Amino acid sequence: MACTSCSTSDGGAPKGCKNNGTCGTDSCNKLTVFDWLGNMNLPNGETPFDCVEIRFKNGRKEFYRNTEKLTLSIGDVVATEASPGHDVGIVTLTGELVRIQMKKKGVSLTSPEILKIYRKASQRDIDIWSESRDKEEPMKVKAREIAIALKLQMKISDIEFQGDGSKAIFYYTADDRVDFRQLIKEFAQVFKSRIEMKQVGLRQEAARLGGIGSCGRELCCSTWLTDFRSVNTAAARYQQLSLNPQKLAGQCGKLKCCLNYELDTYLDALKDFPDFDTKLHTEKGDAICQKQDIFKGLMWFAYTDNFANWHVLKIEQVREIVAQNKEKKRVSSLEDFAIEIVVEQEANFNNAMGQESLTRFDLPKKSKHKNKNKIQTSNPNQNRNPRQNPQERKQADEVNPNTQNRRPIIIKKNEDKK
Repeated sequence: MACTSCSTSDGGAPKGCKNNGTCGTDSCNKLTVFDWLGNMNLPNGETPFDCVEIRFKNGRKEFYRNTEKLTLSIGDVVATEASPGHDVGIVTLTGELVRIQMKKKGVSLTSPEILKIYRKASQRDIDIWSESRDKEEPMKVKAREIAIALKLQMKISDIEFQGDGSKAIFYYTADDRVDFRQLIKEFAQVFKSRIEMKQVGLRQEAARLGGIGSCGRELCCSTWLTDFRSVNTAAARYQQLSLNPQKLAGQCGKLKCCLNYELDTYLDALKDFPDFDTKLHTEKGDAICQKQDIFKGLMWFAYTDNFANWHVLKIEQVREIVAQNKEKKRVSSLEDFAIEIVVEQEANFNNAMGQESLTRFDLPKKSKHKNKNKIQTSNPNQNRNPRQNPQERKQADEVNPNTQNRRPIIIKKNEDKK
């Protein structure tokens, strides 16, 4: 999902959307922080922060130290330190916001593990980088074939070449520990490059590959979600969702991250509700809660001896009954408190024209002429001679005054006439 079309052009300048890597229509702004301090000048005597955030393939970001005091801006292609050789990436954030991002992600500002930036990428660096990126897809197909031939229980999801083309990182997912010593030998012999294997989780794999979710939008993990919080079935139970694995699971096969988005709202609304395990004691019998409607403030109760018949109560009425039960008093029945819900009949426009009928093409076609042997004349003047002048027509009408009111004449063809 990372942007490849607007990365570089002749001279190392970004191409495509022409927005230097900060466009809002393509995926080159993936997980990007808007630099709202970019137009502000530092006070006199202050030195700019010497660390820079750089993005690599599929939104992978790292922090590098600008030891050479290069003048960098968002969208610049730079060559960075790597082991071995150098890597090529795109600058996504500079200035004081990098300090905030490092604190947010728990990276020490004085850590010796922060690598440095060598230089701005030359045209030769960019050409090697582009050639290496073009070899990744055919390599991935060949690598999967080799893994299947060795009968390894693993899936190679992605390949990322280093900027100088000296090393290739193979990202894979597996349920158990995999012995890929023979696999690395095969890869090194076929691809003629240094090989590094890196295992990722199913959520990280979906974030790297990207895709379209069931909501019709891009996956959250591949666009803006930066951390993966644990999701369990309790989140679905609080929101009264059916525990259907096919509907609750995302493309990674795990529970959807969006189950946590509205969980806090549901938990706040449930604070005003009586406990779901509340039991109401009446003279007619004990009643147990069967269902809740958080937004309408309703609860459905049923007697223990008749679970098929539910009674709808408001939460205020439930509290009133519970308060009387605490005083060891029983109400007469739930019917005295139950309310009736009027269900509005929704207009159903399905199959309005019979388009869903499976046998609509099996019916015989209706003939346009029901009886070809009968000719109906609805106009009595059709049998008149068109060559008659108006005076002759008037005389004919005087002779037979019922001509206009007479019934249509049905003339049958003489079929026996030869």
